[in-house]
Formats: sequence, C-alpha cells, structure tokens
Amino acid sequence: MSEDIKIRRLTAADDDQMAAIVRNSLSTVGLAIPGTAYFDPELAHLSRYYSADERRTYFVAVQGQRVLGGAGIAQYSDTPQIAELQKVYVDEIARGHGLSKQLVAAALAFAQHANYDCVYLETHHTLTAAMHVYREFGFNPLLQPLGAAVHNAMDSFWLKCFK
Repeated sequence: MSEDIKIRRLTAADDDQMAAIVRNSLSTVGLAIPGTAYFDPELAHLSRYYSADERRTYFVAVQGQRVLGGAGIAQYSDTPQIAELQKVYVDEIARGHGLSKQLVAAALAFAQHANYDCVYLETHHTLTAAMHVYREFGFNPLLQPLGAAVHNAMDSFWLKCFK
C-alpha cells in the first residue's frame, strides 16, 4: 500500500464500493447470511443513512478514487449515551496495513466528540483479527448483547466506555 491513503467521511459516490466491500468480506468468511450486514436495507445507500443524524457518521479509507474500507458510528438502539461501532470492513487487498485501526480510531474519536459515554459492537466469533483490534482499543467482551441484536447471526459482543 502506498502512503497516499486518506481517512475521510463517506460520500454518496462511495456507496457502491463500500457495499461491495461489506458483501465481499462477509462472503469470504461464510457470513453472507441473514442476520448480518450483508442484508442491511441501508447498505446500498450508506451515505444517506449516516448523514441523517449529526450523531452518526461513516469513515472511509480511500486511495485516489478507490474505497479500501470503512467504519461507522451511530446511536445504539434507543440509548442516547451508547454508540454502536458499525460495519468495520476493509477490502481484502488492503488488509494487513493498519487501515482497520485507523478507521476504528476515527470512529471512536467521533463517538467521544458526539458525547457518547460508551461504544458497543457486535461481531462473529470467527472474526478473530477484528476482535484483536477491538481488544487493542480497550473493548471488553460481554456475555450477551446489550439488547435485541439487529444482526442476530453475530455472537460476540463488546463494549468500551470512555469514562
């Protein structure tokens, strides 16, 4: 990977590329199944979803016009003090270069700036590299989801509080 990679907010022009990264990533690990982000109704229009509220955003890593990955933050359920880290995916060709860490760092900084107390996430136990990153950022595993999981195929739940 060359050094001209930038982390910035998602735009409508990025939607198709980011949706493809999410779907390809989930397909590769056998998680292109109901109960995952693969079938999220907003996946085709992530920019619309993440720009609809000032306390949600989605960051992408880009090299020129190519989207390499992304990570989002939005309020978790009806709990205004808790954000959810959402859709952290990096294109297969860009893995191993620290992009997921840069994206998670940007998302967490946004969550703090938006005055969330904690950040929650749901993942799958087979995604061990992702869980390693979450642990590095101070997330702690939970025994169960905080509420009713939207992505009910996910079976690993994590929480990080800032205070």
